Amino acid sequence: MAAPKKGRSASAQSRPGRSLALILIAIAALTGGMFVSGHPTPRLGIDLAGGTSITLTAKNEPGQPNAINKTNMNTAVDIMNRRVNGLGVSEAEVQTQGSDNIIVNIPKGTNSKQAREQVGTTAKLYFRPVLTTELSGADKSASPSPSASSSSSSKATDKTGSSSSPSSSSSPSATATSQGRAVTDALKADSTPSASSSASSTPSSSASPSASSSVDPATAKLEAEYTALDCTDKAARAKAGDGAKPTDPTVACGQNSSGQWQKYVLGPAEVSGTDIKRAAAVYDTQSAAGWKVTMDFTSSGSKKFATITGKLAKNQSPQNQFAIVLDGEVVSDPFVNQALTGGNAEISGSFSQTEAQDLANMLKYGALPLTFKESSVTTVTAALGGEQLHAGLIAGAIGLGLVVIYLVVYYRGLSLIAIASLMVSAILTYVIMALLGPTIGFALNLPAVCGAIVAIGITADSFIVFFERIRDEIREGRSLRPAVERAWPRARRTILVSDFVSFLAAAVLFIVTVGKVQGFAFTLGLTTVLDVVVVFFFTKPLMTILARKKFFASGHSWSGLDPKRLGAKPPLRRTRRPSAPVDTKEA
Repeated sequence: MAAPKKGRSASAQSRPGRSLALILIAIAALTGGMFVSGHPTPRLGIDLAGGTSITLTAKNEPGQPNAINKTNMNTAVDIMNRRVNGLGVSEAEVQTQGSDNIIVNIPKGTNSKQAREQVGTTAKLYFRPVLTTELSGADKSASPSPSASSSSSSKATDKTGSSSSPSSSSSPSATATSQGRAVTDALKADSTPSASSSASSTPSSSASPSASSSVDPATAKLEAEYTALDCTDKAARAKAGDGAKPTDPTVACGQNSSGQWQKYVLGPAEVSGTDIKRAAAVYDTQSAAGWKVTMDFTSSGSKKFATITGKLAKNQSPQNQFAIVLDGEVVSDPFVNQALTGGNAEISGSFSQTEAQDLANMLKYGALPLTFKESSVTTVTAALGGEQLHAGLIAGAIGLGLVVIYLVVYYRGLSLIAIASLMVSAILTYVIMALLGPTIGFALNLPAVCGAIVAIGITADSFIVFFERIRDEIREGRSLRPAVERAWPRARRTILVSDFVSFLAAAVLFIVTVGKVQGFAFTLGLTTVLDVVVVFFFTKPLMTILARKKFFASGHSWSGLDPKRLGAKPPLRRTRRPSAPVDTKEA
């Protein structure tokens, strides 16, 4: 009888209990983590659990040529999709409808308010110099919060809403005339040609209220907007700076570090969002300063940013401060002390992790080629998806039942190993899907359910390959224990090749597709990996242990390994080779 090989394979053969213990400990740990996380069930996609549907309509900038075309719409869809669905498995859908609409579907269970803010923030991103600021509305009686100072040439210090000069905030009793005069003075002091030319036409405009009649119309309009602007009013904030071109000064609103609203006069845009190459939220471990946002600019953006920061650092504007303006609102207004010429910068301050990440996302994905308005927001019910899920689960149960019946009829006792392996695979799949919901935003949709059902066949196929290799060895006349060890290397190669092909197909499908099809590909790839884990750490060790039991080792008729039923040859025996014949004939 052929004996199993000595050495490493024999050692692994004698310790199958370790592999079983390892996978059972892993299952227990993952299950415990699932319950500790407070998410004992997988997150469901919008087609199964319902959610929110947002319709965004593209609009052209006043006085600008028509920019609504297929290329710009597709670019906007791509940026929005990365905002709300960066990994592609959270089941948030972004797609065009018609020539000028984009539909965004956000599943229930996602932070829909935050997602709406991320998607609804659709205007272009600009860096504008701050000319003057003032606390707005009911907040005028509060004093501006102090701001940190920059510490190196590569840093811009923040948090939003700090003032650096006496002229940047008005007293509570400030009149409309003094507010208008502040705008005119700020425009005069700004060295930007387009701004200074607007204010230079009337040097005496600050002398009296009647002088405002001779002020340049653009400056007069800006004065009126600034005087009337109340940033505590949401509707007023939304309309602030309407119609302003990037090359013109404008007014805007923003919140300071104390949560107070203040209004700004901003100079022409010096840098746009398209000049940012990348942005990220980083925790400062060296100085323990907390969270900060790092930015890298393109080559042209680096030159523009160096120019504006150099101008501000030399106090060529009333404040050494610039505003990051998104959707007409100031989201950050860092101070600068030196020209930043390295092509990168960081914004630091009293950021929380969420604030830093939100700002980084705005900087990274804020430069849309079009401006959008939110046309409608509706709630999507899951009634139809629930019916489809019910039908899908029935189909999956029928398919699983047929697989089990086939295994029992054809493999008899071996079917116990296959069924136990399927159960382990199902438990691992469920627990990991539940954990991936809060971890990476994975949402289970109908295509993902289909991927899990398809995985039943892939997993069962791996068991069948192993069982058939064992049967082949028994047909050759070997007993069960050596047959298992000799069959495993051959079955292992076949299983790995088959699963690699399935995983490769899933990976390609995940990369080249979008939306729900990615859910199918992700689930298929996940279950394929788990198939390898289960076969190596559960099926093979369990088969090794059962091969030592009399029921299987003796080839019982119900074991599925009966040599007679398999048509086995007589047992292989070692025989001594006959010695070479001796020629006694004399030469």
